[in-house]
Amino acid sequence: MNNKANVNLAWVALYMIHGLGHAIFKRLLDQFGKPEAVFKAQQNDIAIVAGKEVACRIVKRKFTSDPEKELLRIEKAGVNIINFHDHAYPPLLKEIHRPPMLLFTKGLPIPLQQIMISVVGTRNPTHYGIKTAEMIGLELAKKGVGVVSGMAYGIDTAAHRGCLKGKGYTIAVLGCGLDIIYPASNKKLVEQIIEHGTIISEFPIGTPPEARNFPIRNRIISGLTYGVVVIEAAKKSGSLITASLALDQGREVFAVPGSIDSFKSRGTHHLIRQGAKLIENVDDILDEFEFQRSPETDEAFNKTRPHVSLSLNDEERKIYNTLGQYPLHIDEIVRTSGLDPGRVSSILMEMELKEIVKQLAGKRFIVT
Repeated sequence: MNNKANVNLAWVALYMIHGLGHAIFKRLLDQFGKPEAVFKAQQNDIAIVAGKEVACRIVKRKFTSDPEKELLRIEKAGVNIINFHDHAYPPLLKEIHRPPMLLFTKGLPIPLQQIMISVVGTRNPTHYGIKTAEMIGLELAKKGVGVVSGMAYGIDTAAHRGCLKGKGYTIAVLGCGLDIIYPASNKKLVEQIIEHGTIISEFPIGTPPEARNFPIRNRIISGLTYGVVVIEAAKKSGSLITASLALDQGREVFAVPGSIDSFKSRGTHHLIRQGAKLIENVDDILDEFEFQRSPETDEAFNKTRPHVSLSLNDEERKIYNTLGQYPLHIDEIVRTSGLDPGRVSSILMEMELKEIVKQLAGKRFIVT
């Protein structure tokens, strides 16, 4: 077993301790550094951090299932493991209350520098809701913004599809193990997301899509992003739970208004009355994120530009000046620069070799 496999085994083993939640897991990491050190620690020392019962289970290796067999199942399913200390772990997600200690993923690596927005809503939308979710997913993709949702029926599915139509990167956060497709009708969508995006779960392989799992996973949907867009939601719904979690996490909440005659708009109208930003298009969302930039960050970023720009030819400089602190899709670079698509691809490749730009998932580029 190689070093990475050993590391994964230790994380999975601690993850499989019966009754060990994310909060206690994190406290153990804060105290002992890594899972391997937890298993080597004295029971009394563990008990100070995790309590006597959990400490006893750790020392006696009381696993919910055999860690080695579990790791083998994960590998056979083609699932990747990202632990809380991994450089591939999304930094925004680390900020939330009770971040998952392990993420199970399939698909592309998560582009850590990419801005992402969640789009959520009812499982039983109107035609207006579906059309709006697809439009927002599509337009966000065209602006180089990733779309995160839960792959449920209705608004979630429409948002993912819209993003994929816009040749964008999307994340689907599941409320079950990654070996289970739920709903089953989204099998083709799952395959498309794995090819062009990522599916994620904090639940081990084989975990069924139980109702209690979905409110738990909602904190990840909001936690991965800068803001949450709610489209058609009843007054009491999972989407409003996600919006509430987003507020707790310090994220922005946006709501699409609907018909006053539709009960499916009562939740979104409630959010607007509570201070959520009413949006009619994607620009209404992106305008809000000027707060992510400050004079200090702009100054630090711009200081590097003149020095690099001096070494570029005219076409490279045009593309370089098009790019900024945030990733842009190649189609947006073509549109903004006015250059031929084939020429843009060639120039970007040359700039990548010079390590001036970096390509992210979904044909997006950012200045290094």
